Amino acid sequence: MRILSVDLGTSNTVAVLSAHGRPPRVVEVDGSATMPSAVFAEEDGTLMVGRDAERRARLDPTRFEPNPKRRVDEQTLLLGDNVVPVNEALAAVLRRVLEETSRQLGGDQPDEIRLTHPAQWGPVRRNVLLSAARLAGMAGAISLVPEPVAAAAHFASFPGKTLAPGQALAVYDLGAGTFDVAVVGATQNGFAVLAEDGLPDLGGLDVDQALLVHVGREVSHRDPQRWQRLLRPESTGDRRTRRALQEDVKAAKEALSRHPQTEVPMPEPFTDVLVTRAELEALVRPAMLRSVELLSRTVRSAGMAPGQLAGIYLVGGSSRLPLVGSMIAEKLGVVPASLDQPETAVALGAHHVSADGISMRTQNVEGQVAATGTQAVPMGPGQTGPHAPPPQVASLPGGYPGQNYPNFPPSGPQQAAPSNFPTYPVAKESESKGNRKKLLIGIAAAVVVLLGAGAAFLFLSPSASTTTYSADECKQPGQADDKGFTGCLRQLAGKIADTSQCSAGFGNGQIAPPSGENFGVSSTCSAPALAGAQISYIHGFSAGALKEYTDRLLNSAGGDLVEADWKGNGLQGRYSSAAGKGSSVLVFTASDRPLAGIIYQVNNTDQPAASTPSQLADYFEQNIQPGE
Repeated sequence: MRILSVDLGTSNTVAVLSAHGRPPRVVEVDGSATMPSAVFAEEDGTLMVGRDAERRARLDPTRFEPNPKRRVDEQTLLLGDNVVPVNEALAAVLRRVLEETSRQLGGDQPDEIRLTHPAQWGPVRRNVLLSAARLAGMAGAISLVPEPVAAAAHFASFPGKTLAPGQALAVYDLGAGTFDVAVVGATQNGFAVLAEDGLPDLGGLDVDQALLVHVGREVSHRDPQRWQRLLRPESTGDRRTRRALQEDVKAAKEALSRHPQTEVPMPEPFTDVLVTRAELEALVRPAMLRSVELLSRTVRSAGMAPGQLAGIYLVGGSSRLPLVGSMIAEKLGVVPASLDQPETAVALGAHHVSADGISMRTQNVEGQVAATGTQAVPMGPGQTGPHAPPPQVASLPGGYPGQNYPNFPPSGPQQAAPSNFPTYPVAKESESKGNRKKLLIGIAAAVVVLLGAGAAFLFLSPSASTTTYSADECKQPGQADDKGFTGCLRQLAGKIADTSQCSAGFGNGQIAPPSGENFGVSSTCSAPALAGAQISYIHGFSAGALKEYTDRLLNSAGGDLVEADWKGNGLQGRYSSAAGKGSSVLVFTASDRPLAGIIYQVNNTDQPAASTPSQLADYFEQNIQPGE
């Protein structure tokens, strides 16, 4: 069995291969364990990658993209005069890894390929990664492994570091583009992500930028105009000089992880700048403090104290900064561990995730990779899509398909984590939906099988409103129709306005505001396939007043809370879901206009809420969230 694991990172890509019964080893590409994830577009459209791309960037930096993964939410990249789809840029990087791996296998391809990804990546981003893999020519079975699960598996593979069921590990992942933190628990069947969060604006690239600004303060007075040309290059020569300076600054940052001081070579007419580790640490201390505070909050949100953790594992190249380890030890009282090359830990760890549990069931990818013309991604057990076998799932209250998960034993003298969180035996099942953040653990989350592309198409009513309105047009409620919808509310309701039974007002009145409070225009609709529930839409006079009202509803439900961003129908915003014994509530709002939707489900028994926050969030994403 030949297994290839690939960690396609923001700055560097690492591949690990196990074949012919030998232990996993890093695949060296161009003589190095790490290959730059960079791409360069030749004039004829050919994409160069890795160190070849970095060398070509000296000739024409406008054709160069050093961090294509950071552009995953964009459809295309403009490289010189070439428009390159993002998935093709990522495919070029994966293709180079596959070519080198195939060469080392005597021309054969791996039987299985495991691709790692941030735990917060939703189905759209994962689809981009999968389509890139197919475009790269990866023909074997492809599995997706969330990075913190892979990191935890790598940690547990070391002698004396085995994670027994009930123990938990915090993964501190400071890469080039982002910072991610997760608490991963060991179960009888594998690993479970208990809590996770991240900072999209913190990474090694941001440290590089801080050091560049510092260097600029030291030398820019010598020739301010020349320095501005470096910061905002207009000529090819200036772009080459800026690129070289960025590489020298990055090299200086890395040197300061090993030495107390170093010099940054500067282009003429500037003199070289001596920088010290103390200066660098002073520059980045506020940002590193944010990361350590987020680590602390994430551990607490998992229901644990730092002392109950089996360890804190540092991964990602930027975690080499000595300041990182010292601040974690100072703030949390736990000395973190870096057991291997932090750049290779995730790729190596993907090999240690138990293979028998890996499936594509929770990837939420379509059966066909849209817009690429490639063949369908092979599907694992229970995956949805036009070519999928019938899913084997249990039935949950409220019409949710899902799976029963084992309990998580307590860790330490206190209850480390509640007993009904979703347990993921392997990579795929450890990912949160989209960017959803579990603010309080205790969520009896069920894995929801998303509708395939064909089913989703059939579900949409052809008469659903496609009219979009600007934020200015929605500042105040306009004329409502006989169902209580303004045009802006119809944009928020999407297909629900046409496919459900709707009437003006708050329906049965269970969530109606107190007498004397008038928030604006409202409409209430039946909730498809969700027993005891209704959906109310409000076009308010004031976004602030509307938020106070919806916050009261969430607080009245009590219990656990789940939050995430959403977008569709030309709108974007955030949703929050809470549940208690009496009711389950999900509120979704638009970010730039006074619009809100409320899913309210009543529980008339003494049992726990009919839907957990995570189940209600899944229901919203599948049935209520307006489509694009």
